Amino acid sequence: MRRHEGLLALIRKLKTAPDRELRILLLGLDNAGKTTILRKLAAEDINHITPTQGFNIKSVQSEGFRLNVWDIGGQRKIRPYWRNYFDNTDVLIYVIDSADRKRFDETGVSSQQLLLQELVELMNEDKLGAVPMMVFANKQDLFNAAAASELAEGLNLHTIRDRPWQIQPCSALSGEGLKQPHSRLL
Repeated sequence: MRRHEGLLALIRKLKTAPDRELRILLLGLDNAGKTTILRKLAAEDINHITPTQGFNIKSVQSEGFRLNVWDIGGQRKIRPYWRNYFDNTDVLIYVIDSADRKRFDETGVSSQQLLLQELVELMNEDKLGAVPMMVFANKQDLFNAAAASELAEGLNLHTIRDRPWQIQPCSALSGEGLKQPHSRLL
């Protein structure tokens, strides 16, 4: 796994003015756990979450940072609209359901080479050029979850040279991997 300086260090560099808020774009396919992650980070109830049909915006305070997190729905019909939210993004978080191996094919991931089309398209977007990226390999609490290292290899993350990135195993339900210092995000 390639880890530049860590995203927390990058966020500190991005936050040049003490009152500047950072814009985080939270993307991923439907049912990956984006909204659960956002609510967990905001210390909100995660017991009654429904699929996001548009977007959610939350301001999260963490370690002196004020982060405006935009959680955009991941259904196939919504994905073409993601580009409407790219402007002024400081950090991209991409969430993957590590346990949903059946959908790897739907998302453009083959068993020989896990290549997630949506992620590749995001990486090629001009408005997201050089934006630091965190990939949350969510649902690690499930027995059939792919390891973060397996996902990183399959997604060819090691070939990314135009931006700092990190893949972080996590469980949105337990909160494990979301706020620990080694997650380098919050």
